[in-house]
Amino acid sequence: MKNFNVEDIDISDSSHTAKEIASQPRLWMETYKSLLKQKSQIISFLNKILEINNLQIILTGAGTSAFIGEILQKSFADNTGKAVKAIPTTDLVTHPADYFKRSIPTLLISFARSGDSPESLATVELAEQLHDVVYHLIITCNAEGQLTKTATNKRNALIFLLPEEANDQALAMTSSFTSMTLAGLLISDIKNIEEKEESVKKLIAFGKIILNDFAHELREVANMSFKRVVFLGSGVLKGTAKESQLKVIELTDGQIICQHDSFLGFRHGPKAVIDASTLLIYLFSNDPYVHNYEIDLVKSVFQTEEYLYSIGIRQSLSDVESSENLTISLCSEGNELSDDFFAICSIIPAQILGYYKSFVLGLTPDSPSQNGGIHRIVQGVTIYPYQNP
Repeated sequence: MKNFNVEDIDISDSSHTAKEIASQPRLWMETYKSLLKQKSQIISFLNKILEINNLQIILTGAGTSAFIGEILQKSFADNTGKAVKAIPTTDLVTHPADYFKRSIPTLLISFARSGDSPESLATVELAEQLHDVVYHLIITCNAEGQLTKTATNKRNALIFLLPEEANDQALAMTSSFTSMTLAGLLISDIKNIEEKEESVKKLIAFGKIILNDFAHELREVANMSFKRVVFLGSGVLKGTAKESQLKVIELTDGQIICQHDSFLGFRHGPKAVIDASTLLIYLFSNDPYVHNYEIDLVKSVFQTEEYLYSIGIRQSLSDVESSENLTISLCSEGNELSDDFFAICSIIPAQILGYYKSFVLGLTPDSPSQNGGIHRIVQGVTIYPYQNP
């Protein structure tokens, strides 16, 4: 078996996670088509906002949804020319005055799978409380979520609703993460969305290659006796590395210890985590300048560290390092995507790896938390009234 095919997996309670991982390429095209239909509405909403001279844009969400902002921060800054910050709702709720300044007009872009996270709802309310001028763009997967309902009647808000199937039912966010990231990336340059069609098609092709050609190899890796996984990525791919570590942690109920870093940052102390039980996963940039630093780190680790296994995730096969035990390559040289698109599909190996490792550990991917401490929608968060000092 090579393909990541849910029909080949005879475990009844795995249905949601497997289907949601496998559905991503199809959902990406559905997301693109949905944005095409709403192009005029989105442009009309954003045009008046982006004309504000001192506007700031805050990209926010909780957990996995927060990592979307980290990946998209550069694209929004480049395409809008505005000051852009990626700040988790979990920071905005506890320290609102550090980020919300009454005199600074703000576009708050919220990413949310369910839209029922208490921090997401509180962030919208705090932004309204602490700003004289604030606008909301809600990118969500749930038409019935509280965030959607709250924003529906606001004149200063616009909602982009992902395809219904992107509203993952399993604990771990998979298709919701990649679909919302793609939506945000396309919205950042919505005026030119038609020109992005070829990139979307190539992204879909890359996703299918990972699912069809490398799922078997990743399943074999999942059967190895690693206890630690390190994900390294630079620039926008650092956000994908962060989401990759969370995916494996969630799907293995924390039994596999994971870490993320940039290639250069890893040298400054964190490299000490490597031991004989460590799996190293490299997310390689398509930027030749950045890649120089990445390859230097790979060579250094190969020459000086004892580790169990290494995987390189890259677009083309140019200058592949022989020190990688498994190379996941997606295209021939000259057919690469920009890193912001590659950041979307390069999460899939971690999703597959975490999925299969869950079974190895005797867990069920749809609900891997044995003590019930982790839920699809966070539980037990009390939101307290905020008095601006």
